[in-house]
Amino acid sequence: MKAFITVLGRDRRGIIAAVSAKLLEYGVNILDITQTVLQNNFTMIMFVELEDPSVTIEMLSDAMDEVAKDISMVIRVQREDIFDSMNRI
Repeated sequence: MKAFITVLGRDRRGIIAAVSAKLLEYGVNILDITQTVLQNNFTMIMFVELEDPSVTIEMLSDAMDEVAKDISMVIRVQREDIFDSMNRI
């Protein structure tokens, strides 16, 4: 299953490392990534693939909620089809 992960908040050290480390724990492969800093605000979008069939979007979302708390960011996980539907004009 593929998903988009968005990360938003104040820029600080270790954001990508914290998110990537948690993804590794869950066997998630990063297919594409973009990030930028605008006036000290960090924004990242990752396109990922959940390779372990026992890992659900809900499990990954809960794990990302923990990371978000630890690094004071907002992190959202959305299935690819939901993301595409919400962003279609």
